[in-house]
Amino acid sequence: MPGFDDISCLELVLLVIAMLVPGLIHGALGLGFPLVATPLLSLLTDVRSAVLITLLPTMSVNIISLLKGGRWRGSIGRFWPMTIYVAVGSWLGSNILVVSDPTPFKLLLALIILMYLNLHRISAIRLGWIRAHPSMAMLVFGLPAGLLAGTVNVMVPLLIILFLELKIPPTATVQTFNMCFLMGKLTQTLVFARAGYLNGEMLISTAPLAVVAVAALVIGMALRSRIAADTYRAWLRKLLWVVALVLMAQYLATIFGLVA
Repeated sequence: MPGFDDISCLELVLLVIAMLVPGLIHGALGLGFPLVATPLLSLLTDVRSAVLITLLPTMSVNIISLLKGGRWRGSIGRFWPMTIYVAVGSWLGSNILVVSDPTPFKLLLALIILMYLNLHRISAIRLGWIRAHPSMAMLVFGLPAGLLAGTVNVMVPLLIILFLELKIPPTATVQTFNMCFLMGKLTQTLVFARAGYLNGEMLISTAPLAVVAVAALVIGMALRSRIAADTYRAWLRKLLWVVALVLMAQYLATIFGLVA
């Protein structure tokens, strides 16, 4: 689909929806654009194309979110090492995406999400070491988060595990997430450009989609102030359940030949 040659009206409508819905979610919650957009677009095309299509819209959404967020000292100033670890992981993951089939990573990501959502049922697992060793935790979670971002365009589940365990306030969480997303996308852009997947035509083709995504983001931001911290966390959990199920369904559909 990159280049959008011979795209039908129905596909165009679905593309717009795949920008509107994630943009609204990202604006309201402060995160979630690639988390929602990538599975939606994967129903229309392959994962690599979905990642390419969301590249410019995701970076646009992240930049606007960072500029609007404020309070950098309590977020980026404290968690800047995460952006480095994510960038390294994203470089590795993007190179894997360029040369291999990323399908198995969808299943892995779904299992990680489900594990987190059911941690309270697994009494043997303890994550207290995260609070005791936050610097090490940033490395342990940052590298694989970047790896997942580079392969399946989603890193937020691992970051959520880390930041909820550290009990970081929502504002600092959102700011750090968006900086990590942006660093991951910038790294991925370099890898795709070097591999020949990214060119001027692709950027021009996806620019209107970026405008749609940013417009939806602004609308969603108008709703964010009405969401309390507890509601914020509840929505994140619901969002993770939906994403996990979608990822598993896509993986099984691909395995059984239902999706090309």
